[in-house]
Amino acid sequence: MGDDLLMPSEPGRQADRELGLEAAGAGPGEYAPDADGRLRHDPNVYGAPRPAVPQRVPLTPRFGGCASGAGVGLGAEGAGTAGYRRLPEWLKVKLPGAGDYADTKALLRRQNLHTVCEEACCPNLGHCWERGTATIMILGELCTRRCGFCAVAPGKPNGYVDHDEPRRVGEAVAAMGLRHTVITSVARDDLKDGGSGIFAEVIREIRKRSDTVIEVLIPDFRGHVDDLRRVIEAAPEVINHNIETVERLHPIVRPSARYDRSLELLRRVKELGGGAIKSKSGIMLGLGEEDSEVERTLGDLVGHGCDLLTIGQYLRPTPNHLPVVEYVHPDRFRAWGARAEAVGIGSVASGPLVRSSFHADELAGTVRRGENSKAV
Repeated sequence: MGDDLLMPSEPGRQADRELGLEAAGAGPGEYAPDADGRLRHDPNVYGAPRPAVPQRVPLTPRFGGCASGAGVGLGAEGAGTAGYRRLPEWLKVKLPGAGDYADTKALLRRQNLHTVCEEACCPNLGHCWERGTATIMILGELCTRRCGFCAVAPGKPNGYVDHDEPRRVGEAVAAMGLRHTVITSVARDDLKDGGSGIFAEVIREIRKRSDTVIEVLIPDFRGHVDDLRRVIEAAPEVINHNIETVERLHPIVRPSARYDRSLELLRRVKELGGGAIKSKSGIMLGLGEEDSEVERTLGDLVGHGCDLLTIGQYLRPTPNHLPVVEYVHPDRFRAWGARAEAVGIGSVASGPLVRSSFHADELAGTVRRGENSKAV
């Protein structure tokens, strides 16, 4: 596997014996129960060290620019930091703190939950939390992939799973009183089911406590259809999987993903879901893509059954991430939004600060524009 995919190492049978985890006569992956009758090794984990301890790893710097050949030196000079451009006015946001911000933050801390709002350094955090909304990120804070654009910390979760997390998520969603809830996750390639089982359990725990519309933003599960089917059978109303960028830029922007695999996932959502689940995707602009490539991507999304689409500006999280090639003007975002709808995508949100779950309730039709996102 490439160095962009972070998988746990296999310590081997001898190490298991030394730790006292392997039962006499047991085969690989079969371990004796502990004093409470619980297995201490999960056979659904790929070669996790025992006990499973997540390990954070540094992000590999990507100073070479984008796959387009653009990057540092293309209009980035003079910004004070190599590879950075000065933000235009349309990308500047106010500091958070008003509305329901404090209550939302306190609830998430109380339930010991992660949010993609924080982990991915989303510029809309203040706006969304003030509305009382947040996108909960399950399966930990360490991602087994290290995409060139993403601020989520890479690491080796080593098979660690918090099995109480679905209950806490269900309780948090009920307490937030949302009419539309978005759940996402890190990629968990260290788990044989890719984390799909926890996704399904989270959906079930939410259903026990709330009648909210559930949207899940999922990884590609490395193309394993059974994992996708597990999520579909839990029956969320919306399944989102981001294509992120045009096909040519995938090897650098998403080195562990594949353009065709992401499109196939969207097609399977419609096929396996019987048309009852809305499929959603998202793309970023500003990485060096050509207009003709964006046009083709829109056509590919339509051809694979995409119902909802977000289009937003790529913003560089740190100097170790891919540089911004262009800050796309809001007028062009409006034009791309209109074009996406014209080619057949049912509902589109397009703007510099649009992100995957930004006003997801409005995009999916759960609430009307400007309507309260909370159930009353």
